[in-house]
Amino acid sequence: MSAPQEPVELQRDTADTDGSDGALPPDRITQLVRLLRVAYPHPTFPDAPYERTAKAVQDADAENLLTAGLADLDEAAGGDFGALSDAEATAALERIQDSAFFKLVHSTTVVALYDDHEVWDLLGYEGASYDKGGYLHRGFDDLDWLPAPRIAEYTAEPRVEIGSAANGKAF
Repeated sequence: MSAPQEPVELQRDTADTDGSDGALPPDRITQLVRLLRVAYPHPTFPDAPYERTAKAVQDADAENLLTAGLADLDEAAGGDFGALSDAEATAALERIQDSAFFKLVHSTTVVALYDDHEVWDLLGYEGASYDKGGYLHRGFDDLDWLPAPRIAEYTAEPRVEIGSAANGKAF
């Protein structure tokens, strides 16, 4: 008896119909990483988070959109997407933004790149709060890029109720 499959594995067609293992060749992986750097520009980020995101995009490519999509991107770029400046590359991406390929890359990258713990460290995000006791008693004032909050006690008359619930009680 084989091991039970995870639900995600059950949704993928893992049949190897063309004899390849489905992996992109190195030049296409480089192109995909370049695409990610242009679409999600963080000049100070190292390559590793983008490379892990490119792997996640490949893993999510259940419909085999990447090979044709990257070729279409080269065509939209006039031949070689990797040779374009950032502005020219952005314009090429805008030309294919409605394609299923771009939607795959975008939807996967938003989750994979910003769920990467190295990216969290680079952005100063501490991660989920639950295991640290929540945010309430850990202070919201550690965001030094926000202006100081204006805190004043409300001293006027209590507000008049403006409605009533179905049971007739005012709220």
